[in-house]
Amino acid sequence: MTQYGFHFDGTRCTGCKTCVLACKDKNDLANDINFRNIHEYGGGDWTQDAAGCWTNDAFVYHVSVACNHCDKPICMANCPQGAISKDEETGEVKSDPETCIGCGTCMNSCPYGAPKVDAEQMKSVKCNMCADRVAAGAQPICVEACPLRALDFGDIDDLRAKYGDLSEIAPLPAASETEPNLVITAPVNGKPVDDKSGELLNPREIL
Repeated sequence: MTQYGFHFDGTRCTGCKTCVLACKDKNDLANDINFRNIHEYGGGDWTQDAAGCWTNDAFVYHVSVACNHCDKPICMANCPQGAISKDEETGEVKSDPETCIGCGTCMNSCPYGAPKVDAEQMKSVKCNMCADRVAAGAQPICVEACPLRALDFGDIDDLRAKYGDLSEIAPLPAASETEPNLVITAPVNGKPVDDKSGELLNPREIL
């Protein structure tokens, strides 16, 4: 079995959302569904010293994230219908539309918010790591579309050997929850998962 995963380079990402839109286009997603999201995280303030000089510790950075096809997928563990499985060949976490009843348990369970419920189909839908493209030897559309090359995809062991093993950063959850197949190159001023100095600045864009 090959476990595929994603690499995200926070030093390259500008938050342009090309990856989000390319994914929506390929998968013909509704306006209120994203398989990949850009989280804009920031904080800090201005302070004035006794001499009247102002300084600031303001920061902001972006994190691109989709389904991480986790080693311990909570969505699969909690699905009451057994509609979610992990592919033995690629490690893809996938949902079976024939079994899914659209209850939303997977969506509510996933700390990354990866599964969605399509209101029209009343079925769970999610990133499938562009299985059709990967089978044909191509990269997932989000990776190919990124103009700054902030995304990479491949065997997770190869990605970790190349980029390291960091897999958590604010505002994402702790990696221990699901053991995601994700590698992150931390952005400048990247904060740990338990950071309290910042907040998600674009909650209405996270679909």
